[in-house]
Amino acid sequence: MGTAEPQVASGQDVKVVSGGQIVANAQPQEMTDGFQLVIDALKLNGLDTIYGLPGIPITDLTRRAQAAGMRVLSFRHEQNAGYAASIAGFLTQKPGICLTVSAPGFLNGLNALAHATVNCFPMILVSGSSEREIVDLQQGDYEEMDQLAVAKPVAKAAFRVLHAEDIGVGIARAIRAAVSGRPGGVYLDLPAKLFAQSIDAAAGKSSLIKVVDPAPRQIPAPQAVKRAVDLLKSAKKPLIILGKGAAYSQADADIRALVEKTGIPYLPMSMAKGLLPDTHEQCASAARSFVLPEADVVMLVGARLNWLLSHGKGKTWGGKGHKDWGGHKFIQVDISPQEMDSNVRIDAPVVGDIGSCVSALLTAIGSGWPKPSADWIGAITERKTKNVAKMAETLAKNPSPMNFHSALAVVRDIVKANPDAMFVNEGANALDFTRSIVDMYKPRKRIDVGTWGIMGIGMGYCVAAAVVTKQQVIAIEGDSAFGFSGMEVETICRYNLPVCAVIFNNNGVYRGTDVNPTGGSDLAPTVFVKGARYDKLIEAFGGVGVHATTPAELRKGMEEAIRSKKPTLINAVIDETAGTESGRITSLNPSAAKKK
Repeated sequence: MGTAEPQVASGQDVKVVSGGQIVANAQPQEMTDGFQLVIDALKLNGLDTIYGLPGIPITDLTRRAQAAGMRVLSFRHEQNAGYAASIAGFLTQKPGICLTVSAPGFLNGLNALAHATVNCFPMILVSGSSEREIVDLQQGDYEEMDQLAVAKPVAKAAFRVLHAEDIGVGIARAIRAAVSGRPGGVYLDLPAKLFAQSIDAAAGKSSLIKVVDPAPRQIPAPQAVKRAVDLLKSAKKPLIILGKGAAYSQADADIRALVEKTGIPYLPMSMAKGLLPDTHEQCASAARSFVLPEADVVMLVGARLNWLLSHGKGKTWGGKGHKDWGGHKFIQVDISPQEMDSNVRIDAPVVGDIGSCVSALLTAIGSGWPKPSADWIGAITERKTKNVAKMAETLAKNPSPMNFHSALAVVRDIVKANPDAMFVNEGANALDFTRSIVDMYKPRKRIDVGTWGIMGIGMGYCVAAAVVTKQQVIAIEGDSAFGFSGMEVETICRYNLPVCAVIFNNNGVYRGTDVNPTGGSDLAPTVFVKGARYDKLIEAFGGVGVHATTPAELRKGMEEAIRSKKPTLINAVIDETAGTESGRITSLNPSAAKKK
């Protein structure tokens, strides 16, 4: 008789002992896989929300992430998910996570990745990808693309993970790159084969990294602080400019103390509005065109001398030509030393994180700081008073149909009554007029197109703002800008988010009055369907649509949206002749510049 084969229960781990005998282990080895390690690594680092769009090869990752208690918000287009992740990073100081499929999905998210890098928003774009061995030989895999190579030029950093045991390292490196120093967009490439890789669960757990102090403070040099304070003290017409870097720093109390302790007038850039209320007596926004050329010492706090500030040159700054500046002396507070002297000479660079720099400046200033001259403050006050009165007169008018000013007079009142609401803004005229008319009262409540002036951020920002802050969201959109992300109203309705989007509908880009010069049947390139009913779009998904043709109807619709907290879209019909070409950047239009 032969020897009976030992029986092993299915699924049990086995081992061979002396004499060739096979026995079952008492405790089978526990395994984990790439899917779970990605989820565990994110959760270990407090990243519990994913903005994305499911599909091959990351569909199961979204399912398992949700099952593991993460919030997974599924969008209709990856670009909008990316914008949501980028602004979530700005609001939280932690990298927003955008998850996409390979190739086309990755490319859709790439615009948002570049947007995050340019605007210094911490974000990680995580994309599935084809297998390296097939991509490198260009053998025609499903959605084959060397995504890492494509992402590198527009990302702060880019990484690829090939082995499950390296997932913890890959995510840790991505987190550090996204938030350390000057924040930015990071790309993380995860090939499909990675997710199914299995390793020992204990080994997998030990391979994960909880990132310690990912954005360490960078203390400014004492001599740099002294140089800045001495220069500021010598100024006869000082000015402080607050940028979105100041808002991102969340050093709100110290920034306010610096402004108020010195008594120096300040200008907030658009996303720094509300660091101090726009109604603050030292706010010089209403006299912007006066203070920029007249100031002798300008301190930039988290603001860059890019195109939004005319590069520190030209007539804006009192210079004679585009390459000239008006002899200003600049103090610049920034975490990046490379930013200094990028356009004009920076006389007193202060390099470090905004919080540490402002704290050091406050200490150095001490008590008894000399207030700016009465002549300087008086001249600013005079121009502010004149311009505010002129604006009030314009806002008080009630033309029919509405124009930007009469509609924004309503928005201004609504925001004042609801200062905790998040405020999203994009467009050309809709952006520019809103920036100058609607006051903000609290930090990081206004989020807009930022440095690039990019269209399409609207509905993605709305989703993230509602999810991160759990506050009412008000969005003021140009009809052109809304078109880039309008389908995401379904996403807003699906998650029942308290978003009130107001579409300023003037039938076209800038305005709806252009005509086809050939007399043909095609509309002019800048003209949309006349009388479009954007409000009907949200009704298709169960939201509330409002058609407003008067300020009273607009006010009623916004107040009801805020009261009910229901997803609402208001089609605010405004005069189609009201807009101006390119908003307030007409000078960047070659044909407009040629006419000068």
